[in-house]
Amino acid sequence: MTIDNSVSTPSPWWSVPGRFLRREFLPVLTDLRLAIALLLIIALFSITGTVIEQGQSPAFYQANYPEHPALFGFLTWKVIQVVGLDHVYRTWWFLALLVLFGTSLTACTFTRQLPALKAARRWKYYEEPRQFQKLALSAELDTGSLNSLSQILQNRRYKIFQEKDDILYARKGIIGRIGPIIVHIGIVAILLGAIWGAMTGFIAQEMIPSGETFQVKNIIDAGPLASAQIPKDWSVKVNRFWIDYTPKGGIDQFYSDMSVLNSQGEEVDHKKIFVNQPLRYHGVTFYQTDWGISSVRIRINKSPIFQLPMALLNTNGKGRIWGTWIPTKPDMSTGVSLLAKDLQGMVLIYDAEGKLVDTVRAGMSTQVNGVTLKVLDVVGSTGLQIKADPGIPIVYTGFAVLMLGTVMSYFSHSQIWALKTGDRLYIGGKTNRAQVAFEQEVLEILDSLSSQSTTV
Repeated sequence: MTIDNSVSTPSPWWSVPGRFLRREFLPVLTDLRLAIALLLIIALFSITGTVIEQGQSPAFYQANYPEHPALFGFLTWKVIQVVGLDHVYRTWWFLALLVLFGTSLTACTFTRQLPALKAARRWKYYEEPRQFQKLALSAELDTGSLNSLSQILQNRRYKIFQEKDDILYARKGIIGRIGPIIVHIGIVAILLGAIWGAMTGFIAQEMIPSGETFQVKNIIDAGPLASAQIPKDWSVKVNRFWIDYTPKGGIDQFYSDMSVLNSQGEEVDHKKIFVNQPLRYHGVTFYQTDWGISSVRIRINKSPIFQLPMALLNTNGKGRIWGTWIPTKPDMSTGVSLLAKDLQGMVLIYDAEGKLVDTVRAGMSTQVNGVTLKVLDVVGSTGLQIKADPGIPIVYTGFAVLMLGTVMSYFSHSQIWALKTGDRLYIGGKTNRAQVAFEQEVLEILDSLSSQSTTV
């Protein structure tokens, strides 16, 4: 009797987590249902970020999303700010969803799509007639040759594999197996671009008077790594802002003539911007989004020219009007109010009792309170939205790859086997999509083969 004194060696401790990941976690991560659920959740919160204004002040949300009554019974300004719905695309949980979705797609690519492609590239010959019975589409002919069949298949762009005179394998459309992998790569690239943009991008808003130079300061939303994108060694000058009006007095278009200045004050770029025609410089984009009245330039009698700021007045939603107050006596005991609603140069003058004194245009003078008041100009200001999103090139590249993969996925992967035994020719085939079209193609191949045999 032989006694086995060998002792089994336990698996290293570091292999236990790996086995757990492969057996328990990986099947869940690559589950199609998980990917669909994550995609729907991401889409839902993306819609939320589109509907709810992003990057506004707390006062804005308190005014538009009050607690009583709450929107839909639960959506209040407190919920929005606690959950992060005021900056959805930069919240940790939204970025975590993107990472989890991308991880799921990557795991699916390596565990399913790549093995499927590898299997599709392998081929095997059918050397027994009974193997053709397993195919959904097969035929048995008493005429025809493999040489004729090979020529017909080559004319239909099939790749032929033939090592013996009596067996043949042909396929086409292997690109259709590559398509899903390309689609996954495109989606992962889009997710990476979105994450990179959320981490490094910023959004700012500025209201700049015509003729002023500014640097980006009023940041309303920014990622944790956005400081590198905010301009520090260059500035922008608004050379001129103006508005074109329609014959009826409505706004046709507003423009800003802008120059980019380096640290020495030299112009390095120049562009006239308007709606949908922004200025782009070093990854930062300046959009024309709004306008206002900054100030009014006046002269009283023969005084120097004064430029007085004009403020936007509260009209309870009945249009926009800017106003300022001008003293007409040195002790400021009395004065007049100037109101303007656009940049066409018309200014309304009211006395201390609120009565309309006169209406003048830029360049005109009038007598008020014993002095000559001349309105020289109404100075406008341009409203700019400034964005930087370094992830956009990655996202656009991902979309291009996604579209390419989608087109590739429409190609059918078709396979045909043939076996010649004695005077019998066995032919069979299968495809992964477009079954009806493939059946029609096989019938045409059989008809061509029969025609050639009859001719011979």
